[in-house]
Amino acid sequence: MFQTIEDVCVVGAGLMGSQIAVQSAAFGKRVRLHDVSDKSLANSRQAIADLANDIVAAGVAGGQCSQSILDRIHYTTSLDEAAAEAQLVIEAITEDVDAKRGLFHQLDDICPPSTVLATNSSSIRISRVESATRRADRVLNTHFVQPVWKHPFVELMRGSVTSDETMATVDAFMKSIGVLPVIVRKESTGFIFNRIWRAVKKEALRVVDQQIATVEDVDRTWMILWETSMGPFALMDNVGLDVVRDIEMVYFEQSGDPSDAPPQLLLDKISRGELGVKTGKGFYTYPNPSWQSPEFLAQR
Repeated sequence: MFQTIEDVCVVGAGLMGSQIAVQSAAFGKRVRLHDVSDKSLANSRQAIADLANDIVAAGVAGGQCSQSILDRIHYTTSLDEAAAEAQLVIEAITEDVDAKRGLFHQLDDICPPSTVLATNSSSIRISRVESATRRADRVLNTHFVQPVWKHPFVELMRGSVTSDETMATVDAFMKSIGVLPVIVRKESTGFIFNRIWRAVKKEALRVVDQQIATVEDVDRTWMILWETSMGPFALMDNVGLDVVRDIEMVYFEQSGDPSDAPPQLLLDKISRGELGVKTGKGFYTYPNPSWQSPEFLAQR
């Protein structure tokens, strides 16, 4: 048996949290989006307005208008207000285990006992967070890939004692918002997609860090070979280079292998505040990065 989820709280109004919120609202869910920063919420509100228009234009929202989607999303800096009535909370904050444990401890006190607590992280296993709550059977990893409405799948992974009921409840919820749940059969840092993507990302960074090729030529090679709209470095810019570093640090701390440490190329970008799309500069300059130009793949 499982409960039907209609009320969702998303914690963290960054790129990923905003997309999870609008995907849920587009399929009729009531959403409360929380962030500690008024500025982040204001930025999210504008991003979500644009996302809602995109989803409607793509026909994903079942004929709804964008305003009806926006009307289902409430923004708040109060965690109590956001989570007190939620049936499901999805956390999308920074990739830091202590921050997540602190948040889950707060949520455990605020939410009803039946509420399911989930993290969007693919690099921090929920088993490292679950003991911060009194409901380890009702916590799990739910990892989305952005943009959610273009890549509508989510990876579900249990903690050490996550119940079958919890898995069934979240599986049904994901299907109800137009997202395909794929099940990670055993605990794994990086899950399915990110273990494969991590190998690509790691080698792309090393190829440029070792001056074997330029950022642009790595991306050109990938885009032509796999017929994709962007290459690994453009994708890292969209994710956020600080997020990329944080994820790489989880692998490095777990293995202790120097080859798993973030390369200097990435650290230098971050030290200059070049974090990708969100700061206007990463491996490329935004808006209108060169990889979006028709000439980017033309013969030179």
